[in-house]
Amino acid sequence: MEEIGSFKQWLDISASEPQLLLFVKTDHCSVCEGLYPQVASLQEQYPIPFYKVNAAQVPEMAGQLALFTAPVVLLFHKEKETARFARFVQIEQLKYRLDELVEWGDEHA
Repeated sequence: MEEIGSFKQWLDISASEPQLLLFVKTDHCSVCEGLYPQVASLQEQYPIPFYKVNAAQVPEMAGQLALFTAPVVLLFHKEKETARFARFVQIEQLKYRLDELVEWGDEHA
């Protein structure tokens, strides 16, 4: 999972990637640390780029994306947020939404 280090980098990535997953964590977050490996392991199953950002290090991301807790998993299609999972993420629901995203990409390829 590639790490985003600035809001400008995020803008460049979101404009250039037709679909993506964004994992948002923060410092001293045990739930974030526990969820990250589960989400990261999905990366090999999906043809969608996965990114991560630490909202404590890039606070502008939290403000611009209206992130009030961590962890948050966001899915994007054509620069629009299509799904948001916050705090306690159910992996099966995330997989279902990732499958939808792949389908949308295949339909518009």
